Amino acid sequence: MLFLDFANTCREIEKISSRLAMTDLLAEVFPQISDEELDIFVRFARGKLFPDWSAEKLNFGPSLLYEALAYVIGKKREDVVRAINSSGDAGEVVEELLQKKQQTTFFTEDLELTDVYERFMQMAKSSGRKSQQERLRSAQYLFSNASPLEGRYLARLMLEEMRIGVGEGVVKDAVAKAFGVPSEVVEHAHQALNDLGEVALLAKTNPEKLAEVTITPFKPVKMMLAQAGSITGMVETHGTLAAENKYDGSRFQFHKSGGRCAIYSRRLEEMTASLPDVVEMLKNATTHDVIIDGEVIAILNGKPMPFQTVLRRIRRKHGIEEAKEEIELRPCVFDILVCDGETLIDLPFTKRREILESVMTEYVAPQLVSDSAEEIEKYYHEALDAGNEGIMLKVINAPYLPGNRGKLWIKIKPEVDTIDLVVTGAEWGEGKRAKVFGSFVLACQDESGELLEISRVATGIDDAMLAHLYELFKDKIISEKGKSVTFEPDVIFEVGYAELQRSTNYEAGYALRFPRFVRLRDDKDVSEIETMESLSRRYSMQNKEE
Repeated sequence: MLFLDFANTCREIEKISSRLAMTDLLAEVFPQISDEELDIFVRFARGKLFPDWSAEKLNFGPSLLYEALAYVIGKKREDVVRAINSSGDAGEVVEELLQKKQQTTFFTEDLELTDVYERFMQMAKSSGRKSQQERLRSAQYLFSNASPLEGRYLARLMLEEMRIGVGEGVVKDAVAKAFGVPSEVVEHAHQALNDLGEVALLAKTNPEKLAEVTITPFKPVKMMLAQAGSITGMVETHGTLAAENKYDGSRFQFHKSGGRCAIYSRRLEEMTASLPDVVEMLKNATTHDVIIDGEVIAILNGKPMPFQTVLRRIRRKHGIEEAKEEIELRPCVFDILVCDGETLIDLPFTKRREILESVMTEYVAPQLVSDSAEEIEKYYHEALDAGNEGIMLKVINAPYLPGNRGKLWIKIKPEVDTIDLVVTGAEWGEGKRAKVFGSFVLACQDESGELLEISRVATGIDDAMLAHLYELFKDKIISEKGKSVTFEPDVIFEVGYAELQRSTNYEAGYALRFPRFVRLRDDKDVSEIETMESLSRRYSMQNKEE
């Protein structure tokens, strides 16, 4: 398949506003794509370059994009920056600039979809002192051979921001429809494989195997998530529940198979090298091949330390041995997904817990099983007194649903007025803060993954954090207009607020009253930010309380 065919399909999708029409179009296209290209096409349509479980990163920011494009069109880098700043959509600007390019290329090659993927893979794998130059040369090659329309989607793919509205749900529905597979089978296969490209390929080539897929060691799956709720509400709905401590630590997924071990963050990034002590603890705590879910916490004088203490260890690239002495870490394991090659996620939680306790000699998180709201309330206060964030309530007969944030796991904390949002832009500060960003634009997501602005935040950020945030964001600038700056959306803020209000000033239709910065959530991915559905639920709960 030519990359131009992919670009034409994206252009058609971009014209569609209906989710059903988008699904129908993809369901018609998928069967026409070759087996070698289907998984690539599916990932690219979602704005993903590699499988969700993959550690590969393109490491290609706006700065390199400006440089590559300036070379290809024969203009100064400043001209490219100015053009993109005036628009805010790098893809559209690349298309326009390629149409007007002054430096003509006499010999161009048609770009194949697989060629583009292989170039991206080369860019991701390049390392060392010359890696930036290698990425730049690959981008120059792609833009030199691209038509203007291809340039639009190449740029968006490089920044991993497609803006065509194709989310997980649309792809799963399209795969089910295209290949006549039940949607629940597609959903289950996606939970185990964590790659919609592979799911689509299997649905096309071997659909009966979809129901049999298992979780594979060292291909991490998304972690099951919780939403806010109440003790009485959960007891009234479900009766007997499992209550566990909610730790202020960093979530992990530990894989052990055939003597090899690895540990992954909730963003599915490998952190084995940063946490060798934790890996060793877990390795020595079981003789079985396992994939387990847990949280690592920092301990000082027997008490848990705040989340940021754990992050300092995880961020360390050098001096790991010294850091181990400074910050003691301890794993707390609360679920098991695989044991000795058997995938367990469909088993009820009580059975998984039984298996977990039988295969782990240490580090299994304490648990209370009760149908008494009073007893659970007492357990909650004991968790707070011990220095934890609160408790988790889990439905005892529930399966493990990777990536799901539903009512099967509920978090109970003293404060539920915080929200995770992605930073999409900022404004330069004033006075002594004129050289850093003074306020930040925040967004939630709709069901397709499209980002919708909901708030700005400036309070709660001290000078030291502002300096850190400037360093974090300075290479993520996509465009700049006056005092306003647009970023690549990949940094998450946890934000506190007094009240959620209806508003016509923001795309989300809501606004946060008195927003304040709480902390960076380096451990979270953009896919985990607040959704419109959960905002609606928060708004309803807030009004009931009033």
